Amino acid sequence: MRADITNTAAGRDVPGARPADAVAAAAVTGLYQGHAVGLIRLAVVMLGDRPAAEDVVQDAFTGLYRRWAHLADPGKALAYLRSATINGCRNELRRRLRARRRPGEPVTDAASAEFAALVGEEHREVLAALRRLPGRQREALVLRFYLELTEPEIAAAMGVSAGTVKSTTARGLAALGRLLRENDR
Repeated sequence: MRADITNTAAGRDVPGARPADAVAAAAVTGLYQGHAVGLIRLAVVMLGDRPAAEDVVQDAFTGLYRRWAHLADPGKALAYLRSATINGCRNELRRRLRARRRPGEPVTDAASAEFAALVGEEHREVLAALRRLPGRQREALVLRFYLELTEPEIAAAMGVSAGTVKSTTARGLAALGRLLRENDR
């Protein structure tokens, strides 16, 4: 075995490379050239974020390269890449969800200015409608959906029974829905 085998995919010498590494590199490079753009598009649709999509696809190709020698059928490498990309997107979405649930930690998602403006307008409409609700309904909704408290925690905070929390929350949601529909007209 030569220690200076040329990596034909990258066009440079890789010290210590084995012939199998060169085959894997050539195969993965060919797949990358033919399918990376499509896989990135798939990931962008799932994630809504191009940099994260590129990272997920890059991880899929890296994983394929590392496991190339263990593939039972190299003809199924593209199917492996698609599955790895989708699984990577799912993991990224779960990570984002966990980050949103942890208070005090910044969320790394960067939205476009247009998206932020639309969301900001929707938030203002919801807040305006929320302010028009009776105090107890507003309080129950804020404790439930903003602070994410459980019904017993809300009941303790408001000094009412859990049944009152349920009915107040239901009435508040119904009233909020009516107010928002009125604003849409």
